[in-house]
Amino acid sequence: MKILKKDTYTLISSDEKSFSEFYNSFLIEEEKRSKEHIIIQISDNINASIKDFLLFLRIAAQKKENGTSFVLVNSSINIDDFPENFNITPTVQEAIDVIEMEAMERELGF
Repeated sequence: MKILKKDTYTLISSDEKSFSEFYNSFLIEEEKRSKEHIIIQISDNINASIKDFLLFLRIAAQKKENGTSFVLVNSSINIDDFPENFNITPTVQEAIDVIEMEAMERELGF
């Protein structure tokens, strides 16, 4: 797992060989970063199913309740297979845009 802390978010990238390895490592790291906006970049080389990605749904809901953002980045999944309120983008730049838009929404009281 690679962690890159920026001013407005933390980017966590997978370098593990399996999804379960990455997810278990992420759960430990996520507890330390409950007040940060998180972008998770899942490598296209990791064989992950829709069910695997849905494991992040609970965390995304918790982040939203805490007033922070959570975005999943993976270019090989179909976002139509997931709930509309689950932020999934194909690129890190689009994930950053989502975090900025959600920050504006929170400022405006949405």
